[in-house]
Amino acid sequence: MKRTIAEVVLVLALICAGFFGWQNLQKGNQAHAALTEMETASKAHEDLLKESEKKVKAAGEALAAVNEEVVPLKAKALELDAVKAAVANGPLLQDVEGLYKQQKVLSVERQLGLGALRMLTKGSSDPGVAEAFQKALQLSDWSGRKNTICAAQIGLAATGEKVKVMSECAIQPEVAAADSGHGEPPAAGGHGDAKAKEHGADKKDAHAAPHWGYEGAMGPERWGSQFPTCGNGKSQAPLNIRGPFVKGRIGVAPDYKAGPLRLLNNGHTIQVNVPAGSKLRIDGIAYDLLQFHFHRPSEEQIDGKPMEMVVHFVHKSAEGKLAVLGVLLKEGNENPGIKTLWTHAPAAEGPEVAPDEVVFNPANLLPKELQYFSYEGSLTTPPCTEGVRFFILKTQVNISREQINNFPFRRNARPVQPLNDRVITEG
Repeated sequence: MKRTIAEVVLVLALICAGFFGWQNLQKGNQAHAALTEMETASKAHEDLLKESEKKVKAAGEALAAVNEEVVPLKAKALELDAVKAAVANGPLLQDVEGLYKQQKVLSVERQLGLGALRMLTKGSSDPGVAEAFQKALQLSDWSGRKNTICAAQIGLAATGEKVKVMSECAIQPEVAAADSGHGEPPAAGGHGDAKAKEHGADKKDAHAAPHWGYEGAMGPERWGSQFPTCGNGKSQAPLNIRGPFVKGRIGVAPDYKAGPLRLLNNGHTIQVNVPAGSKLRIDGIAYDLLQFHFHRPSEEQIDGKPMEMVVHFVHKSAEGKLAVLGVLLKEGNENPGIKTLWTHAPAAEGPEVAPDEVVFNPANLLPKELQYFSYEGSLTTPPCTEGVRFFILKTQVNISREQINNFPFRRNARPVQPLNDRVITEG
């Protein structure tokens, strides 16, 4: 009996031992599975950490590169702060303004300098800043002064004025320079072209507007490739003036004043920049005379025939509209007014010249009779903007053969353009 009990106890013990062994085995398997999962998670976290370290390293390199770029900017900022501190007390501005007041007319560059100095001294909200930059734009010839025009436009934008800064200026503070021809004011859309030191050159740099000329690869027949209006405009100038004409009664009355002579050879023509005060009244509406310039031969033709030269007087109204008064020059006696201009005109392209104590009245180039042909046209140079009123005087003015030959441009005239159903008024 005792032996039987002992065997039962032994069997029960074995069963319990087996059960507990099986339980421990299950727990061991669970622990192993948990450990394997932890190892997998650990490896994933390790991979994430390595990826994060790579990103941190890349960000550090990018930050180092930015810091290298910031260093010169900080230097420029310090330079600007130094200039501001130097002029903040005001006497420099007073001295410059006092000096400039002694001069009857300021050049474009001096107007820009005055605007910049006022901005540094008094801030962009000072009315004198906008006034100086506006005058600089009005005086600009829009022909070879990309830097000055851009500087004036950007300066005006800094004052809060609503001014359209040309795309070339947005890339780099150098300004677009418009054409030789009509010097269109910014209010009327701007001329937007560049000077060409060699006529017909079609080379461009990264920031310059397209070059153009009167011959070669960028002659008038190719202007439309860079200036679309020159190619597809429907009211282009100049015209061959021939009948039938429509009778008109538009009153045209020049009121030009004598002023200091300022001449410019802009690579396309000889241009005379006119001080404020001279006007052309068209049916009583005043147009300010901005400048006048010359073309050889005349751009306009009369019954298919050009004259030896033409002088274009360019005007702008308060609303920004343009009007051109044209005087045809025929070969004849020496012209005293042109003799004065040619004596001082630069033979080569360069900055404006202002001979000392030389006064000139644009009226010296006008005939006594003011009968005219009139039509709606465009700038006769790129970008060929339309909406320009032309008044070509019927009476021609003499110019001697020697004076024609002394004009430094052999040819600077755009060919006549299609009439396209426009009417020519005779008045």
